[in-house]
Amino acid sequence: MPSMSDFFSLYRHGFARVALATPSVSIGDPRANLDAHVELMQRAARGKAVLAVFPELGLSAYSCEDLFHQQALLEAAAEALRDLLARTRKLPLAALVGLPVAVDGLLYNCAALVCEGRLAGVVPKTYLPNYREFYEGRQFTPGDTCLRNEVQLAGQTAPFGADLLFRFPNLSNFVVHAEICEDLWVPVPPSSYAALAGATVLANLSASNVVIGKHGYRTQLAANQSARCLAAYLYSAAGQGESTTDLAWDGDAMAFENGTLLAESKRFSNEPQLTFADLDLGRLVADRMRQNTFGASLRRHRAEAASFRTVTVALRAPGGRVSLERKIQKLPYVPDDPATRDARCEEVYRIQVNGLATRMRASGVKKLVIGVSGGLDSTQALLVCARVMDELELPRRDILAFTMPGFATSTRTRNQAWQLMRSVGASAEEIDIKPSCLQMLKDIGHPFAKGRKVYDIAFENVQAGERTSHLFRLANLHGALVVGTGDLSELALGWATYGVGDHMSHYNVNGSVPKTLIQHLIGWVAGSKEFDEATSKVLQRVLATEISPELIPGNQKTESTVGPYELQDFNLYYTLRFGYTPSKIAFLAAHAWKGEYGLAEIRKWLGVFLKRFFQTSQFKRSALPNSPKVGSGGSLSPRGDWRAPSDGNAEVWLADLKRVPAGGK
Repeated sequence: MPSMSDFFSLYRHGFARVALATPSVSIGDPRANLDAHVELMQRAARGKAVLAVFPELGLSAYSCEDLFHQQALLEAAAEALRDLLARTRKLPLAALVGLPVAVDGLLYNCAALVCEGRLAGVVPKTYLPNYREFYEGRQFTPGDTCLRNEVQLAGQTAPFGADLLFRFPNLSNFVVHAEICEDLWVPVPPSSYAALAGATVLANLSASNVVIGKHGYRTQLAANQSARCLAAYLYSAAGQGESTTDLAWDGDAMAFENGTLLAESKRFSNEPQLTFADLDLGRLVADRMRQNTFGASLRRHRAEAASFRTVTVALRAPGGRVSLERKIQKLPYVPDDPATRDARCEEVYRIQVNGLATRMRASGVKKLVIGVSGGLDSTQALLVCARVMDELELPRRDILAFTMPGFATSTRTRNQAWQLMRSVGASAEEIDIKPSCLQMLKDIGHPFAKGRKVYDIAFENVQAGERTSHLFRLANLHGALVVGTGDLSELALGWATYGVGDHMSHYNVNGSVPKTLIQHLIGWVAGSKEFDEATSKVLQRVLATEISPELIPGNQKTESTVGPYELQDFNLYYTLRFGYTPSKIAFLAAHAWKGEYGLAEIRKWLGVFLKRFFQTSQFKRSALPNSPKVGSGGSLSPRGDWRAPSDGNAEVWLADLKRVPAGGK
């Protein structure tokens, strides 16, 4: 079993820390720029990063213009690189630094990858802007002009070309490609082919002066390239110290992961900066495996991808505990930002409404039947039904809503069910299922029918079955559709009675909505103007009600059996969306829920999830009714995101869970 410190290292779980460096530069003074680079590299290494990305032509400054034709500057830049290699020989860090490089009488704008005193490779800029304020074609030559694939520089011989991939075998899935500024701004950036060839980290050494609106455009370019390539994109632009003869510079640095902004610098800073980002390389690899069109694109562009050369860089990951510094949401299905959360809730609600409305139009059915318990799931489904009837211009009284109290139904939920049904204008009725349940219990010879307090699974499921049987026969009687209420979290955990209960319906509006999101959906409806004030008040009471199936007399708590839904939804998201190992999920959960759940509790409930999800519940998911998918977090429909054998087992997942230390913080 790994040591505690190893388990709590981000490098153990497929992450890599990188640093975007924004030094203050001195124009035409490589010696001063060398000192600035070394200082930031040392800081990056102390911060446990494995790669630092510096701006374009940082060792000389970008804005030297015709000074680049001065031999003294070129020699000084090469000498600065030699000294940088010597001074960082014992530094456990790779860095991409920019400098002008002369080869065979031609000058190239280059990025050099340095690591522990070795010049691993030199990448020339491919696309030179020569429009508006840019005149790079005056000083430099496009990188694909050079006839050499090696270069003598700083006392070393190194691979040369835009076709280099830097592979770090000691860092899982860490494969780096470098391009320079304008390379990103063209229709097909070199990094597009590099990603197809296997690069997961795309780095851009940039100068890019600032004008109104350019920061937003840069952000779009880098984010979109990251998303299209299913890669990390690291962008570091020149800042303080560049010449302001005709231009200004903002020191814009950004790190993206599959389109998501992880970190960015403070623009227009007067001080040197390091911007750290923890990259989840496992996420990128998982997305590439799932998105089969990525592989199809490689097949179409095989020749371009096959032309890349691989340079091996033997850098080891920092040892010991390296805590994750990126934010991991506790509720991955629910955005933290209130405005984004409200927008998410509204969109999910509209998807649910659209799905049910479309089914009603297609079937020609004008009425809906729904069982209302006074709990979360049936409340959300009832709200959807009411809005659907409005959109179809049908009377809400044609929602045939029934509350069906059983042996353990509480006064609170029964009252809430009545208040809900009446407040939305549904046709509300109550059917006492206890007599029919008792008859079935007698028929099957259950001890409860003889007066014994036996509350087993048969006792519970007789009640669930009676409710569903009533609903389907009521739908037959009235020519209606039965609207399902079971949610994604329950389906993941198998917390549904097969063929009846929350498992079965004619159409399930909640089937891909997790429990944690349903809570916020109801809260959003309550705070909006979707319904009147009376409805909003009862919705608040529903939200304050403890989650329980109310099938066994006493205080039956769902979460005491299957675990806290907030944790299980976390486990579900990272299992379903990315296919992470249980040990990585536990690592992420310990970070996200620090101070609220200890590692031992996380490990316990993750074990429950793994057994229920992978081994005991798939047969239920193989027979699900139709339901609209609402989010990229996935659904469990056998016709959608999840196809799995009903006869599987959880052994490999439970074995990996044993890698999680039993204690610790």
